[in-house]
Amino acid sequence: MKTLVDGYFRLLKLLMFLCMVGMVVMVFGNVVMRYAFNSGLTMSEELARFLFVWMTFLGAIVALREHAHLGVDTLIRRLPPLGRRFALLLGHMLMLYVCWLITTGSWQQTQINLSVPAPATGLSMGAFYGVGVLFGISAAAVLLYEAVRIAFGRTGDHELVMVASNDAAEEVERLQHEQQHAGKSSAPGAKA
Repeated sequence: MKTLVDGYFRLLKLLMFLCMVGMVVMVFGNVVMRYAFNSGLTMSEELARFLFVWMTFLGAIVALREHAHLGVDTLIRRLPPLGRRFALLLGHMLMLYVCWLITTGSWQQTQINLSVPAPATGLSMGAFYGVGVLFGISAAAVLLYEAVRIAFGRTGDHELVMVASNDAAEEVERLQHEQQHAGKSSAPGAKA
């Protein structure tokens, strides 16, 4: 099962790469065409926008799995492990609700716009909104898996803060800790 999930996320990363390459080719090609040949690709902007939206949502799924999203963890880090576990579980439940909203809303928009062609390319606008359904289902699966791990105590205390670490903040905390210990050892009457 793990290899299947890992393969799915490798596929998402490949699709993100292809979206980025497609965007660069479309935009760069359009710029060259406009300045060199005084003409352009009419569909370039629209395709780049489609690819950008898809790349963003696919990247959000990958970042969710890798805990790469930025977040403010000042309060969470000060809680005891049980409080962290409860706060994280509550956060996951709220995010699952948001995933449900995104999935149902995107599904409705996809159905409404399935027969609506995009102005320049003629592609179905359902493809534009369909990535929200993919995001909602994939993100919900990641969150549900993590929520079960949290609820049943299968996460270590170090995993209870699931946001990208801020290296600068950690460095400040480390320096403050060192200063406090250095101040204690240089106090009068302290043993050397």
